[in-house]
Amino acid sequence: MKVLVTGGSGFLGINLVRHLLAHGCEVSSIDLEKFTYRDCMDSIRWTVGDIRKKNDVDDVMRGIDCVVHCAAALPLYTEEEIYTTDVEGTRTVIQSAKEHGVKRFIFISSTAVYGVPDHHPLFETDKLIGVGPYGISKIQAEEICSGFRGDGMTVTIIRPKSFIGPERLGVFAMLYDWAYTGHNFPILGKGDNLYQFLDVEDLCSALWLCLTLPEAQVDDTFNIGAGEYRTLKEDFQSVLDEAGHGKKMKSIPIGPALFFLRLFEKLGASPLYQWIYDTVFRESFVSIEKARQQLGYAPKYSNKDALIRNYRWYVEHLEDFKNSSGVSHRVPWKQGILSLAKLFF
Repeated sequence: MKVLVTGGSGFLGINLVRHLLAHGCEVSSIDLEKFTYRDCMDSIRWTVGDIRKKNDVDDVMRGIDCVVHCAAALPLYTEEEIYTTDVEGTRTVIQSAKEHGVKRFIFISSTAVYGVPDHHPLFETDKLIGVGPYGISKIQAEEICSGFRGDGMTVTIIRPKSFIGPERLGVFAMLYDWAYTGHNFPILGKGDNLYQFLDVEDLCSALWLCLTLPEAQVDDTFNIGAGEYRTLKEDFQSVLDEAGHGKKMKSIPIGPALFFLRLFEKLGASPLYQWIYDTVFRESFVSIEKARQQLGYAPKYSNKDALIRNYRWYVEHLEDFKNSSGVSHRVPWKQGILSLAKLFF
């Protein structure tokens, strides 16, 4: 099977590339960033290119059987970058796939398309109300992908919960940093809300099912998340316990915290964006029954397992990214003014 992974240099991209190679696939990648993973860079065809440019996409699409479209501009990018990449870039990639006779196309969407819901669990049939440019762009991209269903192309839309595991940094690096340096960690409210995450290995397993099962089973939309999860306070506490400093999760009042987080976001002084701070103190979990029954999806990792696995990778590779920062999941996000809060925890 010849598979093109867009965004192959990213966190999901590299984990998926390794997963596909382990299953004997011929893998190609296109990403704005150079593919730098020495363990497999000689085993794939990687290209530095822009999914917003039709010529770049056409060059890597020739001879491809299936596409897994992971590339996206994350919420810390500008609104224009998010729209041109996540909406127009998706349109360019799936149009090129169609023109080159690709039979299967998998789009990585997000549970951000559900906005700030008033009920749980969330089902694939629930109303889509995106929060912020990123959530809205994912809804628009889903609509584009849905329009290509049929007429010879199978299109799978995956809505994963926030996924973690080896290579994941981004906003989670803040938790790991505070745990590693021996600090308590703040949480909005009591932290007694159920909050579901997802291990990237389980996500890759779900994607493999979508690449290999009969077309009629996968030409659909699926929520993907952990099967076992506890309250946010309990699961985050497992990371502090793993660090071994005896630190605890510390509750802070929701109202004042939201006021300052909104202010800091407007000032560009905090990496936390609206969807994070508006949902982190609320219940947040999706039903994965459709994926279980229709795909045979069987997640291996609980929230706790995934967080600890990610934290251990963080500690083992700390020197590799100690002085790095950015807006992707591969590097720690700058903590900005929130780093000063360490003085109080």
